[in-house]
Amino acid sequence: MPLQSDSAHASSWRVYLRLLTYVRPYWFTLVVSVLGFGLYAGTQAGFAKWLQYVVDSVSAGDLDARGWLALSVIGLFFVRGIGSFLGLYSISYAARHVINNLRKSLFDHMLRLPSAFFQGSSNGQILSRFTYNVEQVTDSVTMALRILLREGLTVIGLFGYLIYLNWKLTAIFLVVMPVVALLVTLAAKRFRKLSGTIQDSVGDVAHVATEVVNGIDVVRVFGGIEAEQKRFHEASDRNRQQFMKLVVTEAISTPLIQLIVASALSILVYMAMHPSLMAAMSAGEFISFITAAGMIAKPLRQLTSVNSVIQKGIAAADSVFEILDEKVEQDNGILVVEECRGDLRFKDLCFRYQGADSDAIRNLSLDVKAGESVAFVGRSGSGKSTLVSLLPRFGEPTSGSIYLDDVVLKDYSLNSLRKQISIVNQNVVLFDGTLAENIAYGALATCSAEQVRRAAEAAHVVEFADRLPQGLNTLIGSQGISLSGGQRQRIAIARALLKDAPILILDEATSALDSESERHIQDAMHNVMRGRTTLVIAHRLSTIEDVDRIVVLDQGQIAEVGSHAELLALDGIYAQLHSLQYQRTSE
Repeated sequence: MPLQSDSAHASSWRVYLRLLTYVRPYWFTLVVSVLGFGLYAGTQAGFAKWLQYVVDSVSAGDLDARGWLALSVIGLFFVRGIGSFLGLYSISYAARHVINNLRKSLFDHMLRLPSAFFQGSSNGQILSRFTYNVEQVTDSVTMALRILLREGLTVIGLFGYLIYLNWKLTAIFLVVMPVVALLVTLAAKRFRKLSGTIQDSVGDVAHVATEVVNGIDVVRVFGGIEAEQKRFHEASDRNRQQFMKLVVTEAISTPLIQLIVASALSILVYMAMHPSLMAAMSAGEFISFITAAGMIAKPLRQLTSVNSVIQKGIAAADSVFEILDEKVEQDNGILVVEECRGDLRFKDLCFRYQGADSDAIRNLSLDVKAGESVAFVGRSGSGKSTLVSLLPRFGEPTSGSIYLDDVVLKDYSLNSLRKQISIVNQNVVLFDGTLAENIAYGALATCSAEQVRRAAEAAHVVEFADRLPQGLNTLIGSQGISLSGGQRQRIAIARALLKDAPILILDEATSALDSESERHIQDAMHNVMRGRTTLVIAHRLSTIEDVDRIVVLDQGQIAEVGSHAELLALDGIYAQLHSLQYQRTSE
C-alpha cells in the first residue's frame, strides 16, 4: 500500500510538472509575476513593521513622526497594488496562453487519431475534455499558481520577519507544519480521486444530452421522453453526489487545518506575553510580532485550500494528456502521387475489431480494375462497410494487404492516398455554413464558384437550392437541420463530384432519396462513375443493376460474384435478397 501511495503521489506531480512545461515559453511573464507577488508579500511584512513604529512612537511620545508614518501607509498600499496587478496580470496572461495552446494541441492531435479511438469513445466524454476538463486545468494553472506564489511568498516574508524579531517563538509555528502537511497529503488523494470521478460524470451528462439533442424526433415518436429523463437525471444526480463528496472533504480538511494553525497561534500569544519575553521586547515589537503571526493564518489557510484546486487540475490534465498520449494514425508511407489509375487488389484480407471475438473480414481476395464499378451487397453485418473503410485506411488489416496500382496502401502517405478517394456516406455529415461551403469543403475551398455550381447541378442540388433565399449561399445550420434527408445526401454527392477523385466509394448513397430524386441522382451517378473505380454499398438492389460486377458478402467472406443477371440465374443469396426486396416493393 505505501508503494501504491508513493506511486500515485509521484504520478500526480509528474502530471502537474508536465502541465507546467506548457508554461515554459512564458517564463518572462512568470518572472514578472514572481516579482509582483514578491512586492505584495513584502508589503505584508512592511505593514507589521509600520505598526511597530506607530506603537513605539506613541509610547515614546514622538508625535512628530506622524507625517512620515501617514505617508508611508499610502506608499505601502500603492506598492501593494502595483505588485498585485503585475502578479495577477502576468500569471493570467501566461495561464490563458497555456490553456489556449493545450486546447489547440488537444484538438489538432484528436484530428490525427485513428478511427478506432472515436468508435470506442462517447462524444460526450470527448467534448467534456475540451470544455469542463480544460477549464479545470485553467484553474489549476491560474488560481493555484497565483495563490502559491502570492500567499507562499507572503508566508515566507512574514516568517522571515518573525524570525528576525524572535526566532524562538517562531519555532512554535514550525512544529505544527508536519501535521498540516500530513492532512494536506491525505486530503490530496481524496481530492484527486473525486475530481476524476466528477469529470467522468460530467462526460456522462454531456453524452446523454448530446444523444437526446441529436435524436430528439426519435425520442418523441418512440415514447422515449420518460426513459431519457430518467437516464439524464441519474447521470446528473451522480455528478451532484460526487461533487458533494468533494465539498465535504474540503469543508472538513480546511477548518481542521485552520484549527491547528489557530492552536499554534494561541500558544504563541500565551508564550509571547511571558514576563521574561515582554521585558526583552518593546511594545511596538510585541504588537508587530503578534500582528505578523496573525497575518500568517490567512495565507496559510489559502495555501491549504489550493490543494483541492491543484488536484482537480491534475485529474483534468491527466484526462487531457490521456488523449494526447494516444497514438496517431500510422503514416510511414512516403509515396506521393497526383492521380492514380485506380487498380485495386485485396489479397488474403482479414480484419477484426478490437475486443471482437471473430473477424469481420475473413481471407478476402478480390481484384478491381481501374474504371470498374463493383457493388458489395449482403445481409447486415456481412462486412460491406468494414471492407471499404479499409481502403482510405480508417482501419488497418489484421492480416493480408490492399494494393492500389500494385503498391501496398501503407507505402502511400495518408494525405496522398486519401486525395485519390471520394466518399458519400449513408450518414451525411454537414457543417454550419452555406450550401456552397459544404460542397466545396476543406481542400475543395479553392474551387471556383462555377465549379461548385456545376457539381451542384450534376447532383441536382440546384433544384432545391435555387428556391432558397440566397441560393447556394444560403446558410443551412448545424448538420443542415433545415434540409431533408435527400437534400443533405445530394449535397454530399455534389461534394464527391467536385473532388473528382479516381476512386469513388458510395456507401448507401441513395438510401435517403425519394424515387424522383433517386432517378435524377442515378443519371448523375452513371456520369460520375464512368472512367473511375467505384465501390458501391447498397441495400436497395435496384440501384446497382447496371454496375460491372456485384460481390455478395456473407460473414466477412465472398459468397458470390457476377453481374446482376448472372447472380439471379445462380439463384443464391443475391437472388434471395432481390426476391425479398421485389416482394416488399410490390406490396
